[in-house]
Amino acid sequence: MLRRDLLWLASMMLGSSGARLVGQEPASGVKNVVDYGARPDGRTLNTEAIQRAIDDVSQAGGGTVYFPSGTFLTGRIDLKSGVGLKLDAGCTLLGSTSISDYHGGEGSVDRSEKHLIYARDAEGVTIEREGRIDGQGPSYWEPSGKAPLPPDQQWADVASHAYQENKTGRPSPMIRFASCRRVRVKGVRLENSAGWTLHLLNCDDVQIVNTTIKNPVYGPNADGIDITGCQNVQVSGCSIDTGDDAICLKSENPLGPEPLLVKNITVTNCSLSTCCNGFKLGTSSEGGFENIVFSNSVVHNNAVPLGERVISGVALEVIDGGWIDGVEVSGIQMQRARTPIFIRLGNRKRANDYSQHGLRNVVIENIQASDTVLASSITGLPGDEVHGITLRNIRIESMMPSRPEWLGRDVPEKESAYPEARMFGMLPTWGLYARHVRDLRLDQLAFTASAPEQRPTVLFDDVDGAQIAGLISRASSGAMPIVRLENSRNVSITDSVAPAGTEAFVGVSGSASGNIVLANDDLRGARRAYQTSSDVPSQAVTIGGK
Repeated sequence: MLRRDLLWLASMMLGSSGARLVGQEPASGVKNVVDYGARPDGRTLNTEAIQRAIDDVSQAGGGTVYFPSGTFLTGRIDLKSGVGLKLDAGCTLLGSTSISDYHGGEGSVDRSEKHLIYARDAEGVTIEREGRIDGQGPSYWEPSGKAPLPPDQQWADVASHAYQENKTGRPSPMIRFASCRRVRVKGVRLENSAGWTLHLLNCDDVQIVNTTIKNPVYGPNADGIDITGCQNVQVSGCSIDTGDDAICLKSENPLGPEPLLVKNITVTNCSLSTCCNGFKLGTSSEGGFENIVFSNSVVHNNAVPLGERVISGVALEVIDGGWIDGVEVSGIQMQRARTPIFIRLGNRKRANDYSQHGLRNVVIENIQASDTVLASSITGLPGDEVHGITLRNIRIESMMPSRPEWLGRDVPEKESAYPEARMFGMLPTWGLYARHVRDLRLDQLAFTASAPEQRPTVLFDDVDGAQIAGLISRASSGAMPIVRLENSRNVSITDSVAPAGTEAFVGVSGSASGNIVLANDDLRGARRAYQTSSDVPSQAVTIGGK
C-alpha cells in the first residue's frame, strides 16, 4: 500500500472529519482490488475480483474498496451498505463493451438491470477521489438515419438525434443508486456513458460534489445527472458536458405504484453544457416537485452549430398530472442557449389524480442570456393555467434574424405533445410568450437584439393578473407594438420605456381584454401609447402618471 493511502486510512480510523464526507461512517478497513486478483491492464475482465472485494468489505461491517493507478476493465458491480469506492489519481474503471457483462451476479438484486455500478436499498455508499469511470458509450451507438434539417431549420436540430443505441442494447444508466440513503459522489470523472450517466432513484440524503461528467455531444440519451423521486439532494461544484439533459429532475417510480415527492433539491456552482436542456424538471412528472433551488451556475456552449447548442437553459415542465410548487432559479449566466426559459404545463397523461396538480410559485431572477435564438415561453392550457410566476432582473440578447412568416403566426396548443422549447416552432414574439397564465410578475426585464426584429417583444394570450415593471426593449422595425396583449386582463405596465421609433408601445386585441393600466411609463419614443382592435371593449385601457 502506498504511503499516502496509509496516511489516509490512519486519518479515517482516528475519525478525522476532514477525511470523510459528512454523514459517512469511519471506514473499518481498506481492501485493494489488486489483492483480489484484479489486473489494471485494460484487457482483463475484473468484475468478479472487484465484487469479491466489495462483498468482503460489506461483510466486515463497511470500509473502502481501493483502486490504485491503472485501467480496470469491468462489467456490472453491485455496491452495498457502508462500502465506498476510492479511485486513485491515474485510475480508470473501464466499462466492458460486451452487453452480456452487465448482468448482476448470482444473488444480486435486480440481476437483469444493466449498469456499470449499481446499488439498491444501500446506506452509506460512496464513490470518490480523482479517478475516472469510463463507460465506453460510443461502442453501443449507431447512426439513427435521421435526415438532416434544411438550413433554415437548423435552429430546431439536436445533434444527439443523429445516433441511437445499437441492436444489442446498452448499459444505462451507467451508475444507478436506487432507494439508497447517505450517498456521496465526490471528485471523480464520469465519461462516455452509453445512456444516462448518474441516476438517483428514490434516494434520500445525497451529495454530489466536484464531479465532472464528459460525454460526446452526439451521445443519445446521455443525460448527466438524473434525480428521480429523491429528497434532500445537494449537487455542487460539478462540471457537466453531455449530449442530453445536463441535470434533470423527474417524478416517476419504476419500483412502486406511486412516485415519491421530489423535494429539497439544491444545485449550485455548476457548469452545464449540452445540446438539450441545461437544468430541467420533467419530462416525467407524475408526482410533485417542491423546494427546488438552482443557483450561481453557468449554462453555455462554445461557438458550435445551432444543433449542438443548449435547447433551454432552464426548463420547468409538468405534463403527466403532477405538480411544481416552489422553485427558485437565480444567478445564472447563459451563453448560446437557444431558449433561456421554458415553462410548460401540459396534459400528456394523468398517471395519478392529485389535488395539487399544477405549476405554481416559481421565481427566476438575476439571469444574463446572450446569443439566444427562440423566445422564452410560459404556457398552460385553457382551464389549466400556470400560476404565480415571477421573472426578475433578467437580460436577454437575441441573435436570430427575424423572418416575415414568423410574424403573427398562430401557436398551436399541443396539449399532449412532448414538452420542449422548440415544440411550437418560431413564436410570434422574440422576447417572451405567455399563454394561459395567472398571476405573472415581470420586473426589470431587458431585451436586446443584434438584428432587426419585426415581432413584438412580449406577447400575452389569455393572461389574467400581470404586472410588468421596468421593461426595456429595442424598437420593432415594423408596425408591431413592444407589448401585445390578446384577450388579457388586469394587466399593469409601469416604469417602462418605449424605445425611439415605436409605432405603439402596447397593442390590445380580443373581446376578453380589459383593465389594462399604463402608469409612470416613458412613452416619448412611441407615436402612440397604445392601439386597440375593434373587438376590444371601450375603456379597456387607461393611462396613469407619466
